[in-house]
Amino acid sequence: MSDAALKKPGHAGFLKNNLREYGMLISLFAIMVFFEVVTNGTLMRPLNLTNLVLQNSYIVIMALGMLLVIVTGHIDLSVGSVAGFIGAVAAVLMVRYGVPPLLAVLICLALGGLIGAAQGYWVAYFKIPSFIVTLAGMLVFKGLALAILAGQSVGPFPPEFQRLSSGFIPELVPDTGSLYPTSLALGALLALALVWLNFRGRSRQEAHHIETEPYGFFLLKNALLFGIIVYFAYLIASHRGLPNVLVIMVALIALYAFVTTRTTIGRQVYAVGGNEKAAKLSGIKTERLTFLTFVNMGVLAALAGLIFAARLNTATPKAGLGFELDVIAACFIGGASAYGGVGRVGGAVIGALIMGVMNNGMSILGIGIDYQQVIKGLVLLGAVCLDVYNQKRV
Repeated sequence: MSDAALKKPGHAGFLKNNLREYGMLISLFAIMVFFEVVTNGTLMRPLNLTNLVLQNSYIVIMALGMLLVIVTGHIDLSVGSVAGFIGAVAAVLMVRYGVPPLLAVLICLALGGLIGAAQGYWVAYFKIPSFIVTLAGMLVFKGLALAILAGQSVGPFPPEFQRLSSGFIPELVPDTGSLYPTSLALGALLALALVWLNFRGRSRQEAHHIETEPYGFFLLKNALLFGIIVYFAYLIASHRGLPNVLVIMVALIALYAFVTTRTTIGRQVYAVGGNEKAAKLSGIKTERLTFLTFVNMGVLAALAGLIFAARLNTATPKAGLGFELDVIAACFIGGASAYGGVGRVGGAVIGALIMGVMNNGMSILGIGIDYQQVIKGLVLLGAVCLDVYNQKRV
């Protein structure tokens, strides 16, 4: 192999080859700076940041499951209705029948898995288009939620269940009055862990002679990553500390990032989305993988429904309305391909954060829900157009 072939691309070449990935990060940063300026600093206040986490945690959680569904070449339109239905079931169990919160949560998660299995069975083994199956599921579970609640809100929930969404991690040392040190320390440890993993991953790539980004660029990126995470941890620690739901969300992001990049089943999911026939010929059980992605989506939709219900402290017939739109948009904005086989956990999270910051910023500015929907629709259209452009370029 010639020296020219082994020569690594420069900064400009690397950015050009990875335009989509870094473009998302730049877009998120630009959107946050824009709303920070136009809201006169309201966006980045500790209280608003905590609210931003609480308001969008269930979108991020469902986006993790939706990403795998989209990567396999399918879609799930029922996630919002499933989340609302599970919230209604939780309310009936705990409020009307007095079921202990932990048992009710386990029942609801199992029910979410069964719902995902029911829908995935038709998609995977009967080859019915996922659009049709989950559209039917959207209508079915929206109707069941209305029937279970009899058209009325049910609540409040027990305090133990409310802490799922509104609680904060306990402090190991006394707070200073204006800062929660345990939360800040956990944020710093998370930042260090991510930087260490990035260095370890780069070393592994170099050992296998895989193309890596320029070293100066890599150092700058990790320095910025560390600084941003510690800064956000400081802001959140300045209010009431780390919310319980943020800990759950970070743990799930880490788990799904590991599964999709470091496990056999994760690689097989991408293989199915890239070329299902070739994957099947290579021995991958494509039907089972598709089925499992829908089961996984059902469990995460159930968890999101529980978190949303705990945050509202009540189950309402309209809970989950429009969630599927934000979740699907987050995945496509985050780089998932409408053709399947492409998408990253980090991208889905960034996409969800972009949607969350836009929702929060526009609400602070007093923009009506009508124009909010218009703007989000245009952003989604732009993301899909970019995906189509990239596909044609390849």
